[in-house]
Amino acid sequence: MVQEKQIIECVPNFSEGRNKEVIKQITDEVERVKGVKLLDVDPGEATNRTVVTFVGEPQVVVEAAFQCVKKAAQLIDMRQHHGAHPRMGATDVCPLIPVAGITLEECAKLARQLAERIATELKVPCYCYEAAARTPERKNLAICRKGEYEGLPERMTVEKEAPDFGARAWDEGVARTGCTAVGARDFLIATNFNLNTTSTRRANAIAFDVREKGRPQREGGSPVGKPMKDANGKTIMIPGTLKSTKAIGWYIDEYEIAQVSMNITDINVTPLHVAFDEVCRCAQNRGVRVTGTEIVGLIPKRTLIEAGKYFLKKQNRSTGIPEDDILKIAIKSMGLDDLKPFNPREKVIEYLLEDAQKSAKLVDLTVKGFADETSRESPAPGGGTISAYMGALGAALGTMVANLSSHKAGWDDRWEEFSNWAEKGQAIQAELMMLVDEDTEAFNRIMEAFGLPKGTDEEKAARSAAIQAATLFATQVPLHTMQASFKVFELCKAMAEEGNPNSVSDAGVGVLAARAAVLGAGLNVKINASGLKDRETADKLVAEANELIKKANEAEAEIMKTVEAKL
Repeated sequence: MVQEKQIIECVPNFSEGRNKEVIKQITDEVERVKGVKLLDVDPGEATNRTVVTFVGEPQVVVEAAFQCVKKAAQLIDMRQHHGAHPRMGATDVCPLIPVAGITLEECAKLARQLAERIATELKVPCYCYEAAARTPERKNLAICRKGEYEGLPERMTVEKEAPDFGARAWDEGVARTGCTAVGARDFLIATNFNLNTTSTRRANAIAFDVREKGRPQREGGSPVGKPMKDANGKTIMIPGTLKSTKAIGWYIDEYEIAQVSMNITDINVTPLHVAFDEVCRCAQNRGVRVTGTEIVGLIPKRTLIEAGKYFLKKQNRSTGIPEDDILKIAIKSMGLDDLKPFNPREKVIEYLLEDAQKSAKLVDLTVKGFADETSRESPAPGGGTISAYMGALGAALGTMVANLSSHKAGWDDRWEEFSNWAEKGQAIQAELMMLVDEDTEAFNRIMEAFGLPKGTDEEKAARSAAIQAATLFATQVPLHTMQASFKVFELCKAMAEEGNPNSVSDAGVGVLAARAAVLGAGLNVKINASGLKDRETADKLVAEANELIKKANEAEAEIMKTVEAKL
């Protein structure tokens, strides 16, 4: 299975919203860190505050966060700061947010490590808040920021009030930088649901139906009755139907419609598609229709993938289809293109990061371009790459049969069975497509190692070690291809035995492609293993390859008997 790349977002808020040169110097620090994508810089003059958003893999994002906190500490003097927004430091808050492949708990751990580093190396005291909080009450940012910057002198050395890291008596350094709150929180989605009405009152009514806070309970159950209060004088609320949401209704002059404007504060509790369906239900109860959805800002890819699969399942349709097709279902189902065209490459965080780091890949070539590139006199792409691609084609054929079977007339009660097989096939195909480029990368690493200098004994030793490391990697990659390609047999066996009989020949071709992939990648394991000095490791890798070849030959013979019998 392909491991999902870990991506996190960081949204630091700096106490400077008016001096563009200072803001640029801070954001320049973010852009200097390789692998980080700066998504947004939002300065506010009245608040005298700038919100910066950037994403990337955890290690580089944390480094970028540290560097911009460092620059802010050098450039912003809190003794001169005035603005409308609550604040307590040059970098006021610095939250880390999980986007893909990483949990909130892992982000919280990273946040605490970052806070400790900021306090130790930069001498900027830090509080930890939300998921990174070290005490329950500090989950609330307002508790950490109590009294704001002006209240810090009295809090710095009081045990219950002092920062989590870097607490010390008030001095000139703290007076200049203030304190920073470093935390971790879930991804927040800001979205507006478009309504076929111009009535703000009706939009608000729908918002109150769904938002977690709900609406006040009124005397006599009348919408205009006095709000009821409990024994403590607090307004009694009737909760809404969607947890982790905040919502209001408003009218938008630009579109000439009313909307339900919603913040989803925890997409694990209430995914976007669940919110959409519930707003549709509540709107319909009030004689209103939802005509579409507007996404404000950016979203993680999984939000659209989960939505697409949700709507496909409602139709009893296979979810084991290409990612782009799933996205189209999500976009059309929720009307994301209702007000203006919706381009996932511009709204999905992973795609923005992918495009920013894009390099030439074999998998992006046309079929002809791939064949032409292989035919050229350069040794890569070669047999290992072609083996991975053969395995991917085998998986694709098995997946095709699963999808045809899922949608076969008269087999409606079996759609989910074949949908599950198609999803497995898509995962195998994705793993092998990644290996298409990785095999060529493995060869390139060997060439780079051979190109290292060898003028001195130290250089010779370093070069030799690099060659061995690259050779080991170049042996492990085709072995990975063999393992992934072997998974195709299970898929194609099930499709040959249980799938649409009209497509049994396609399952057979998938089996033949998988066998070619396993045997072809096995040749690469053996030729690369011959260059390893560590013979024990080399023999182990070759033995594993030989075992997979044996099993592949047996599986191919068995499945092809089934295929031939059904032709």
